[in-house]
Amino acid sequence: MEKGYLVLEDGSVFEGHLIGSLKDTVGEVVFTTGMCGYIETLTDESYAGQIVLQTFPMIGNYGIIPEDFEGISAVKGYIVRELCDTPSNFRSAGTLGEYLKKEGIPGLCDVDTRAVTRHIRDKGVMNGTICKKVPDDLEYVKNYRVGQVVRNVTTDEKKVFSALGEEKFSVALMDYGAKNNIVRSLRKRGCKVTLYPSFTPAEEVLKDCPDGIMLSNGPGDPADCVFEIEQVSKMLGKRPIFGICLGHQLLALADGGKTIKLKYGHRGVNQPVREVCGGRTYITSQNHGYAVVADSVPHGKLSFVNANDGSCEGMDYPDFCAFTVQFHPEACSGPKDTDGLFDRFIEMMKGACTCQGI
Repeated sequence: MEKGYLVLEDGSVFEGHLIGSLKDTVGEVVFTTGMCGYIETLTDESYAGQIVLQTFPMIGNYGIIPEDFEGISAVKGYIVRELCDTPSNFRSAGTLGEYLKKEGIPGLCDVDTRAVTRHIRDKGVMNGTICKKVPDDLEYVKNYRVGQVVRNVTTDEKKVFSALGEEKFSVALMDYGAKNNIVRSLRKRGCKVTLYPSFTPAEEVLKDCPDGIMLSNGPGDPADCVFEIEQVSKMLGKRPIFGICLGHQLLALADGGKTIKLKYGHRGVNQPVREVCGGRTYITSQNHGYAVVADSVPHGKLSFVNANDGSCEGMDYPDFCAFTVQFHPEACSGPKDTDGLFDRFIEMMKGACTCQGI
């Protein structure tokens, strides 16, 4: 294997060996703590514009399974400690190394991922480059910005997915980088799902008369999504709304709230979230670098908080018959503790617009 480097914008250098595409790449370097689910991580469009580092030591041991893809591969790079090129799984259709090369994703293995993670935890998330030679000038790395990446991952056209079994409701799903399991979670509950591109005007969505509207997960700085925020504001109060991750942030901004960037974000499948009413704690899957400032949202009522840092993890909007969460109740792979939030959305579409938990 050819030697390669991860060079952070502050000049820190970490050695490894190149895997996947052998081209250089620049991105925002983030880490995820999941012990499994690397396939879902690589196909999670919320990672668009980012170089993803896995903290679990061995990655690739069950190969690549296309049936488990959650979307397109939008990562800028991929870093692991030990790459397993001899997977053992009856569903495997190839190795992780082969997949990275096929998708044109630059990567590194044999990296001291613990050292990189500790550095980011101490200094905060920062840009970096995967490269063959340590650059003399890091200005281009420092100037990199993830940018308005929602338009890069959203669907090109409206798509319709029929309900599994009897059709009970129709749901408009705004695609900001939606995971496939959001569609599956709704379909199995008797919902016909219409997937809309993020650039769809609110008037077009409402004209189709859905029973409810879902705002999906997605990548980037929520404040960059000016058009999307404007459309969400036009849909508030018109239909029951359920927002996840970026959708949670966009609805808060549409209501006049604010978001902030976290030091290094929450990425993994073991984030504890406490319910404000009742005090129950759930283990959740998360992938985000921004958080809603709860007390800045005029019509929002805090519903969940992160048990580690106290940041906002959910909001209820009783005036709008809407609720949102920062974590992923549809997570694959991940805990299913909060899967019942989809059932709450179903009850809302039946006319029971309450502000209760799971």
